[in-house]
Amino acid sequence: MEDDNRYIRFDWAAKRMLRDKANFGVFEGLITVLINEPVHIIEILESESNQNDRDDKFNRVDIKARNSNDEIILVEIQQARELYYLERVLYGVAKTITEHISLGDKYDKVKKVYSISILYFDLGQGADYLYHGQTSLIGVHTGDKLKINARDKGIIKIKTPEQIFPEYFIIRVNEFNKVAKTPLEEWIDYLKNGHIKDDTTAPGLQEARQKLQYLKMNKAERKAYDRHIDNIMVQNDVLDTAKMEGLEEGRAEGRKEGRAEGREEGRAEGRKEGEKSVAQKLKAIGMDAESIAKVTGLTLDEIANLNTDQHDN
Repeated sequence: MEDDNRYIRFDWAAKRMLRDKANFGVFEGLITVLINEPVHIIEILESESNQNDRDDKFNRVDIKARNSNDEIILVEIQQARELYYLERVLYGVAKTITEHISLGDKYDKVKKVYSISILYFDLGQGADYLYHGQTSLIGVHTGDKLKINARDKGIIKIKTPEQIFPEYFIIRVNEFNKVAKTPLEEWIDYLKNGHIKDDTTAPGLQEARQKLQYLKMNKAERKAYDRHIDNIMVQNDVLDTAKMEGLEEGRAEGRKEGRAEGREEGRAEGRKEGEKSVAQKLKAIGMDAESIAKVTGLTLDEIANLNTDQHDN
C-alpha cells in the first residue's frame, strides 16, 4: 500500500481519534453494517478503559447510541488479550443496562443493548470471522418461541425475548481471508488490513478515508503509532512462537509417556511451559506483570519468579 493511501488501524483510531464528535460517522458506519439499521451516536461513555497513555492495560471503547426504536447500543472494541473475556462482555452489558435506568423507574425504561467486540486476538475455536448471538426462549417440547404481551404508550404489543435481551457480535479479525465485496466485508478488511477502497460506498468508510490517513498525523503522533504497531507485531510473534513451542513440548511428552494419561499430562505440561515461555518473552520486552497475567493465565507470583535471562531467544 502506498504511503499516501495508508490508513490508521481502527483499534488505535478508536482510542485516539474517533472520540471526537466530528468523527462519530466512522463508528456509526460500522454499527450500521452489523445491525442493518442506521444509528446515531450520542456520546462516548467514560469507563475504566478510556485511557490514553502508552501503558494502557485495556483497549475498550464504550459508545452510547440510539437507533430508530430508541434502543441503547453499547459498542466495545477490545484489542488486549484478557482471561474470562466472555464473562467480561456479560458484565459490561449488565453494567450498561443498570447505568441507564434510574432508581424508581419502571422496567419499561430498560433499553436493549448491542455488544460488539472487535478482537485482534484469538478467542476459542471457530471457522468464521463474525459470530452473532441473541437470547430466544424456545419451548422444550413444542419448539415454539415464547411471545410476551407488553403495554407501550397504552397500546398492547407482542414482544419476543430477542427484542429485549442483549445481542452480541464477536468479530474475529484474524479469521477474515476474503476479497471484500459487501459493505460488511469491506469493513472487516479495513479492521484487519487497513484497506479502504477508493470508491467504497460502505457506511463510515468514506469518512475513514478522509480522517484516518497516516500522513495526516503529526510527527509525534506517527512516532507513537509506529511504536504501537511494532509492539503488536512483537507480541503476536512472541505469542505465536510460544504457543507452537508449548504444543510441541506437550506432544513430545505425550509420545514419551506412550499412554492416554501420559499424553494428557504431556499436553498440560506443554501448555504450562508455553505460558511460561510467553511470559518470559513479554517480560523481556517490558510488558507489565498484570498484562502478562491476563495474556498467559500465570499468577503474579509465578511471573515474578521468572528469570528472563534463562530464556533461549
